Amino acid sequence: MKKKKICVITGSRAEYGLLYWFLKEVDKDTNLKLELIITGMHLSRKFGLTYKEIKKEFKLSKKINIDISTDTSTSISKSIGKAIKLFSEAYIELNPDIVVVLGDRYEIFGATVAAMISQIPIAHIHGGELSEGSWDDSIRHSITKMNHLHFAATEEYKKRIVQLGEDPKRVFNIGGTGIENIKRLKLLNKKEFENSINFKLNYKNLLVTFHSSTLEKNTSKKQFQELLSAIDELVETNIIFTKTNSDLNGNVINQMIDEYTKKNSNKSVSFTSLGQLRYLSALKFVDALIGNSSSAIIEAPSFKIGSVNIGDRQMGRIKAASVIDCLPQKKVIKESIDKIYSKDFQNLLKNVNNPYDKGNSSKKITKVLKKINIENLLKKKFYDIEF
Repeated sequence: MKKKKICVITGSRAEYGLLYWFLKEVDKDTNLKLELIITGMHLSRKFGLTYKEIKKEFKLSKKINIDISTDTSTSISKSIGKAIKLFSEAYIELNPDIVVVLGDRYEIFGATVAAMISQIPIAHIHGGELSEGSWDDSIRHSITKMNHLHFAATEEYKKRIVQLGEDPKRVFNIGGTGIENIKRLKLLNKKEFENSINFKLNYKNLLVTFHSSTLEKNTSKKQFQELLSAIDELVETNIIFTKTNSDLNGNVINQMIDEYTKKNSNKSVSFTSLGQLRYLSALKFVDALIGNSSSAIIEAPSFKIGSVNIGDRQMGRIKAASVIDCLPQKKVIKESIDKIYSKDFQNLLKNVNNPYDKGNSSKKITKVLKKINIENLLKKKFYDIEF
């Protein structure tokens, strides 16, 4: 019997982590053939050449370099154009039965456009979500309309995909894929973690992950400075920074992180990429995740730690009670961090439920892809809902 060729695209460290167990499921299935295409930040020296770690686990079918060296709107538009061209050529070579994409990054948008024009069925993971403070919303919903199968992280996100006109029979609630890493990876113990980052933890510890808000002009520097100013007033607290993705105006944040850690090497350290094992191990040992990353909302609640979600970038996402929303202002950020350590909030954390925890996401996706008849996927009817 001919194996069904599943072509999976990954362009960032976070996205790869979310795809990891799904990739494992496809790779081991005797009825499926994994075609893995690496692109985006994975191929950038500036972002740690993370493809080297991926190829230790999986055979790489193709590496597609779309040049993400600069973070201007012009360069990002050019990268999208380059992605469409190169992915369309790769699809001719690999001839996949279905293409699988996750999330809302611009390189994934380019890969999706190429697959749609190439008449290849597309499956999308983590659609239907909102992040109103960035252009991710527009990209994510556009990807949804080009896709043929949808794997949502919550029931509300599933309903939103249907609201966009997608057939409910093609939309599946499989939970957040990142939760599987927490349950299935053997995380580092404290000593192993400290050795892996060459940095000792303190009495109090925070993980900071902050990205630019791509729908706001020239706010990154000001907002991140407010966060740094708030952090600077903390006592007996060590900070672990992870740097930004290749987003519009992200370089300024990375430069500020470098300057801060250089001046405060006794209490802070930074990483271009921690990788999934070290990143999740960090969540195991820190008191809170501070910034505006989706991981503060999706993964952090499973560790029973608090999150301070700064600004509008993640506005609209479903959040656990462990997430504190706050304005990008020093005073409010400091108050939110203080709240994390309060007795009442610490008691609240003990009983926090993660709305993204459905279990076995990778198996659920794989099961659908194995059973689905791809011959009937390309043509879609707009599904009207009654108001």
